[in-house]
Amino acid sequence: MHMPPIETGRLLIRPFVPTDLDAIHQILDVESGDNGGDAVRLMQAKQERQQWLAWSVLNYSALANLYQPPYGDRAIVLRASGEVIGACGFAPVMLPFAQLPALRPIGAASDQPARNTHEMGLYWEVSPRHQRRGYATEAASALIRYAFTTLNLQRIVANTTYDNAASIGVMRKLGMAIQHNPLPEPPYLQIVGVLEYNSDLMRDP
Repeated sequence: MHMPPIETGRLLIRPFVPTDLDAIHQILDVESGDNGGDAVRLMQAKQERQQWLAWSVLNYSALANLYQPPYGDRAIVLRASGEVIGACGFAPVMLPFAQLPALRPIGAASDQPARNTHEMGLYWEVSPRHQRRGYATEAASALIRYAFTTLNLQRIVANTTYDNAASIGVMRKLGMAIQHNPLPEPPYLQIVGVLEYNSDLMRDP
């Protein structure tokens, strides 16, 4: 299934193209600060980002040809200027979700580790230069609507760390139930936003 470009009031969510390399490298590798401004590390990061971008572009058709969900990253673009300001998309997530109160089966022990299960995850990343303007919420809302109406999805999740207040804030704005992992393991399962399909959410404002 090919996911078409999606327009919102201010944004265009579209597939990445090879010419997006400089913009998305700036957002995900330079502005993130993960490479510490080191020139050699940034050059290596750009080469790796180019490989990621090429894989992302090929992935759209590869998944569609296999009749798989439209996983992968999409560009978040300002409609007014055409500027790429971030990335968003769907990802398959495999975690012990049954440890979370909202996803725990009836009768399951609350103090025991759970086995991994799959969920469809929602992802977003907006350039620091464009944060605090509601773009992440606007893009994520559009993806949620597509997932619930076109993909006929029952539930979508998003996960982050305990200290990522901005991401948790977006989850709340999206109407997600914020779930805390009550167990110390696994360390990468900390905060999960859970949103179940509700027809009321799909009504036009």
